[in-house]
Amino acid sequence: MLPFLSSPATPRQGLILALLLAVLAMLPFVVSHYPQQGDFASHLARYRVMMAGAGDADLLRHYAFEWRLGGNLGVDLLVAALAPLLGLERAAWAVSAAIPVLTGLGLIAAEWTLRRRIGLGTMLAMATIWSPALSLGFANFCLALALALFGLALWVRLEGRWWRGGVMLVWGLMTWLCHLAGWGVLGVLVAGYQWSRDKSLRALLACWPLALPLLPVLLGQGGGTHVAEYGQPLLGYKLGIWIKALRDRVFMLDFLTPLLLLLAMAMAARRGRFDMRLGWAALALTALTLLLPRHLAGGDYADYRLVAVALMVGALAIDWEAPLPLLALGATLFLVRLIATTLAWQAESSQLDTRLAVLDRLPTGARVAGAVAIDQAQWALDPFEHAPSYAAVRRAALVNSHFARDGFHLLRLKDASLEFTDPSQRLLLAPGEAPDLASFAPAREADYLWYIGTPAPRSLPAGAVLVARTPGSLLLRLASTGKPH
Repeated sequence: MLPFLSSPATPRQGLILALLLAVLAMLPFVVSHYPQQGDFASHLARYRVMMAGAGDADLLRHYAFEWRLGGNLGVDLLVAALAPLLGLERAAWAVSAAIPVLTGLGLIAAEWTLRRRIGLGTMLAMATIWSPALSLGFANFCLALALALFGLALWVRLEGRWWRGGVMLVWGLMTWLCHLAGWGVLGVLVAGYQWSRDKSLRALLACWPLALPLLPVLLGQGGGTHVAEYGQPLLGYKLGIWIKALRDRVFMLDFLTPLLLLLAMAMAARRGRFDMRLGWAALALTALTLLLPRHLAGGDYADYRLVAVALMVGALAIDWEAPLPLLALGATLFLVRLIATTLAWQAESSQLDTRLAVLDRLPTGARVAGAVAIDQAQWALDPFEHAPSYAAVRRAALVNSHFARDGFHLLRLKDASLEFTDPSQRLLLAPGEAPDLASFAPAREADYLWYIGTPAPRSLPAGAVLVARTPGSLLLRLASTGKPH
């Protein structure tokens, strides 16, 4: 047998391959003019208001932006720092594109610190980078997750140093500032590592440097005061989030990937190659996906976003020093998923470019009711759910697709009701169903209605006048609402 087929890859070979994969993780951003993350447009609109200040009278009339200390600020702070240098949209693109790369580098840092090499675990864990959280655009959480992986590596690397506590206190606070749930993942990773070394209360007490963010959380600054709510029906919902653990664009690929990862974990455990320094955290994260509610601290999918993280950490726990061909085979799962996502983004970005053309006919500062047709039966995540928010980015319009709830979001609407926010723009349709726009509630608070979707509407609001049309996009001027213009 040829030596390279049986001899373990050298640490250098494994590291180079893993670094290449980490850089490739940003490929969908490179080939697409518009990032096709479901929430991206709404985040971009918030950044637009954030950077405009008092310099845009239309935005100032429609919106208020208030900085507030809390565990959901990571990308906002980075965009605020980079936008004066790169421009708003380029800064948002750069930060968003860096997140999958940082996540891959975090996986590399964690395994390298624990084992001084890169094995099959990292290759398989890469397949979870493009999780539903990343595809949906949970930007602050995904950034915090990358910091959590680096934080585990830092915790292990500084073991025995008297100043580790001070460093980790700052790192934990920085991770929390990016996102509350990401800070929670960091705590689970560190606690799992400590528990593998000392299965007693001392293991948990050793995590004290990460506890500083508990103070603002207990004081109500951790991300909102909303009531926790479980998805219903509970058992069906919990089963569903695991079936959709890595949901993206291709059903069979997304469905089989978690099964292959779980099979690899089982094989590793059977061979004594499942590292419980990470394994305990994977088990704890799995339990949290079942115990946590869907809505927590003002955020949605608090439990769902942890499913892919549990799979990621479980795959990383596979301690398998493999030959280079086997490492490359393990990377194939990541590459196939990446190619599918990249091709989908390229096509969807072109579609969005066509649909945004109607904004050329929209007056600056108008009030717009966005309506997005969503096929409830389709597997693929819909990237256009928040596309109406581009009206705020390009035309300083008031739009109903923003995240703008009091007590959690930094953005607030000035001259619209609370019902004029996400998810009021979503039209959930059965396959083949044509939307009824005549009774679309947000249109009562708007001057224009912007419909995005493939099926042609079966009815329009009374008195509506067609302003512009492109494939999949329809802009209508509405009859007077009685509100001041």
